[in-house]
Amino acid sequence: MKIIQLTDTHLLPPGATVHGVDPEVHLRAAVADILEKHGDPHLLVITGDLCNDGDPEAYALLREILSPFTCDIRLLLGNHDARPAFTAAFPEQPRDENGFIQSHLDTPFGRLLFLDSHGAGIIGGIYDTQRLAWLDDALGNAGEKPVTVFVHHPPVHSGIAHFENIEMHDDGLLLQRLATHPAGIRHIVFGHIHVPLAGTSATGIAYSSGQACSHKFVTDIDAPDPFWTAGNPCYRIIQLDENGFRAYAAEVGETRTARAGPCAGP
Repeated sequence: MKIIQLTDTHLLPPGATVHGVDPEVHLRAAVADILEKHGDPHLLVITGDLCNDGDPEAYALLREILSPFTCDIRLLLGNHDARPAFTAAFPEQPRDENGFIQSHLDTPFGRLLFLDSHGAGIIGGIYDTQRLAWLDDALGNAGEKPVTVFVHHPPVHSGIAHFENIEMHDDGLLLQRLATHPAGIRHIVFGHIHVPLAGTSATGIAYSSGQACSHKFVTDIDAPDPFWTAGNPCYRIIQLDENGFRAYAAEVGETRTARAGPCAGP
């Protein structure tokens, strides 16, 4: 199963920029590259911060940019999003009985969970009792299937100084709930931190972040005030199959210096 992950697209109304980057230009370039090279994905997931200020005009632009995709699409909310404007623009996106943008999808390789960590006016993530109740049901109904989780805010400590106070504000409850699933958590996929990160929790759960498609941080884990950079538009190709979980980082516009020949081995 091929899943494309985009994250932190931070769209604004056309022509606007953020930290020296035009998010529309970056997202259009990434989408064009995905459609050219991966026109057959089973699923596209954007893990939050879809729009920078939650503007209805920006959500309408997002809908237009994503319109060429024929695969299933799951859009998650991040701290920069606005729930009312999002739900007005994307009424077809599944949500739970309390209106949170949460859903699950069963595949031959386990259950995928899409979680809502958005809290209005809060930079860090929220995963409260209502959302935990939904998660308990989703895990309970997964049976013997391993679970892969998609969410905006990392439910683990990133170790990045800039994000020390704006990660998941749940006292570790989300990660604790996930750790109880008998069939195991295959991987947690998130965004929010704008830089690539991969690791394993203290209880052995693997996780990784996609790199922001829009503006990015220069990776400086000890700086509370790191520099922004434009970088290249980017996305990840996630393969979920009988060999497990793999995620490949892709950038658009890299300089090509030479072409490698085939390796015959051994």
